[in-house]
Amino acid sequence: MLPLRRTERMIRRAFLACVLLGGLSLGTTVETARGQSTETLSLTRLTAPVVLDGRVNEPAWDAVEPLPVTMYVPVFRGEMTERTEIRVAYDDDYLYVAGRMYDSDPDGIRANSLYRDRYSGDDTFAIIIDTFNDNENALWFYTSPLGVRFDMSVSNDAESGGGSSQGGAINSSWNTYWDVATTRTEAGWFAEMRIPFSSLGFQTRDDVVTMGMSSYRYIARKGERHTFPAISPDWGTGFAKPSQMKTVELRGVTAQKPLYISPYVSAGAGRTSDLVAGAYESENEFTNAVGLDVKYNLTSNLTLDATLNTDFAQVEADNQQVNLTRFSLFFPEKRQFFQERSSLFNFELGRRDRLFHSRNIGLSGGETIRIYGGARLVGRIGDWDVGLIDMQTEAGAGLPSENFGVVRARRRVLNDQSYAGSMLTTRLGEDGSYNTAYGLDGLFYLGDEQFLDIKWTQSITDTEAFDFFQSGLALAEVRKRGNIGFVYQAAVTYAGDRYNPGIGFITRNNYTYVRLDGQYGWRPDESSILRNYDGSIYGNVYFRNTDGSVESVRAGHSWDIDFKSSASARFSVNIMQEDLLSPLSFPENTTVPAGRHTYTEAQARYDMPDGSLVRGQVEIEGGTFFDGTRLSASASPTWNVNRFLELAASYSFTHLSFPDRDESAGVHLVGVRTQVGINTRLSWNAFIQYNTEADLVAANVRFRYNVREGNDLWLVYNENLNGDRTRFEPELPRSQSRTLLFKYTYTFAL
Repeated sequence: MLPLRRTERMIRRAFLACVLLGGLSLGTTVETARGQSTETLSLTRLTAPVVLDGRVNEPAWDAVEPLPVTMYVPVFRGEMTERTEIRVAYDDDYLYVAGRMYDSDPDGIRANSLYRDRYSGDDTFAIIIDTFNDNENALWFYTSPLGVRFDMSVSNDAESGGGSSQGGAINSSWNTYWDVATTRTEAGWFAEMRIPFSSLGFQTRDDVVTMGMSSYRYIARKGERHTFPAISPDWGTGFAKPSQMKTVELRGVTAQKPLYISPYVSAGAGRTSDLVAGAYESENEFTNAVGLDVKYNLTSNLTLDATLNTDFAQVEADNQQVNLTRFSLFFPEKRQFFQERSSLFNFELGRRDRLFHSRNIGLSGGETIRIYGGARLVGRIGDWDVGLIDMQTEAGAGLPSENFGVVRARRRVLNDQSYAGSMLTTRLGEDGSYNTAYGLDGLFYLGDEQFLDIKWTQSITDTEAFDFFQSGLALAEVRKRGNIGFVYQAAVTYAGDRYNPGIGFITRNNYTYVRLDGQYGWRPDESSILRNYDGSIYGNVYFRNTDGSVESVRAGHSWDIDFKSSASARFSVNIMQEDLLSPLSFPENTTVPAGRHTYTEAQARYDMPDGSLVRGQVEIEGGTFFDGTRLSASASPTWNVNRFLELAASYSFTHLSFPDRDESAGVHLVGVRTQVGINTRLSWNAFIQYNTEADLVAANVRFRYNVREGNDLWLVYNENLNGDRTRFEPELPRSQSRTLLFKYTYTFAL
């Protein structure tokens, strides 16, 4: 018992140290987080109609004062090489955004792809809106010279490592209703956006709507970004940080409350091979289904989504990964139903771990489970951000029919970038099984970009006796954000051995985790080819709660470099230690024995400029690995042949060697993607992957005709082909599974 008590004392001291450090800072500041001047900019109400044709030549636009733009990169407040005019205005129903992107070399304008929602090195024009003015979340709309629409959501003040269901702060899977038009001339390119207020969500107080706003123009071939307001590039994606945006106001606007009803029909044929009586037998399957999705804005700031017989057949396949750890792999959520204000449901517990992960609903072990239906309510009521999810699935993949419930509530406290909240999740099976988890969290802005993050969560399940501490997890973290000057992170986490949130994602339990990171960043003078660079020292350790012994250690040093060309590079060296209580298995029957292993790795990565027609990333990593060695190399080139065709490939090779046991393995992952955009509505995407570990070729081919927003025709083809069919007995079939699906969705707006 003595080691356990010693560990518990260490936990309490580390936890209290983080809280005390944050509390001391919190007690000295209640400043606002908004980085720009507290003066509010009143946007112009249009006095005459605007034709959405991308010409920006109406007299109504000339009556709108252009925003003062500043060079963001490559040199902050440097001399802009091209003239940019950005205007923002509104009427009763829409927010309008216009850009005149003059260019002295119109042939150099990057207009690389007609494919929607996938950035391809194009010039871009954008507006980012913190609709609730909460300094944390925003909606991002941007377009290219070809009029391609891109929409994303921002969470966690655009800080990576604490964001959406994507595992980051930028969620590119989010979509909504809006329009854009562009034109090109010898003078440059021009764009007009029209965004319905019903697609934004906001609060009205005394007939005034207050939001945060930033806008930019990006010249890809130069790596040059012009922004409003003049946000300093002291953060990785500073131009998209809600806390640094300009506060703007609109008067006399009310969002319409359209009712979107989206029925779908689908039909498909498939062929699967199953092992029956010692031999594989193939069986043809035919499917057809009808379903319904409904979206309704109950108020200007509260949205209800309902679904019946939910179908996600058109969702893109996951990227295959090689797992060289003893933990489950994490895959991000791509299904559209779960994207609306998905950041509200974030309850992250360090890296990938989280209290709620929506991929537990309707998916299990790679198998799809039918969702009978459900509802999702998100938005704001008064000062409270609220979210609710309720979904019902049928029995499948060895699981009973289950009901999944999530309730989330939080509100700002103390200042504009602090909040406190709670979350409740339930997973109830028709066989009487249950798993309930709750969490309490608070993020407190301490001033000078410093934050204190505190979380407590517990799970209650029918399979484990409840114990207050052993069924819980506590986390405290103090962090200073940024990449210029000194920034840091200090964190401690405790998790009991019975902690297991039923619809969450956790990699381990019954541990205590301590982390310390320090970083210093510089911005060179204008003559340097570098935009900024920084050096980091970091370390973390996992202790077993049972006896206080060390389970895992990682310590390292890295350098990150950003070039003015928009290229970047990273170099790092890490020392790891793992204490295995049982042997570990890796590809091709390689193993690592139980025991304590210490090893070292080095890594180098280079990202090419994103405005090049040929671009991509190369990476090499190697060193010792447990009691052997590992060498990994990867490359992911992309080539825009023309505006209609983009070719991309990915290749990674990992070689493991354990000389003491005469064991070795070589794993190849190959991916080829062909992306065709006939125009902004008609597209085709083929994604083929080959994994030598599974000896499997997986093909995902999707054809989409977007007649208009909400009206889509999909043809989706999937196939899994076995490579070496004789590696198992009996011989494997050539095709493990094959499906061809047709789906048509039509949206009625009432």
